[in-house]
Amino acid sequence: MELAAIEDLIESHIEDADATVSRPRTVDQDHEDDHYAAVVVSPAFEGKSLVQQHQLVYDALGDHMTTDIHAMELKTYTPEEYAAREE
Repeated sequence: MELAAIEDLIESHIEDADATVSRPRTVDQDHEDDHYAAVVVSPAFEGKSLVQQHQLVYDALGDHMTTDIHAMELKTYTPEEYAAREE
């Protein structure tokens, strides 16, 4: 699955989300096409636990999580958390 397609799925299902998807560096050749890493920033994560934030992303990916995506490494932030991380 193309990285941009995954970003589009996430951004279209989570309010005001900004998603950046990449391929993790530690993936072996047998799984390089179905392992991904994503950083997702959205105000929709405000007040939600980390598990709830990740569930929103998995819900956005829908059936792709059982067909095209074998593994997804997630880092989720509210805009404020993301800005503080860069300071």
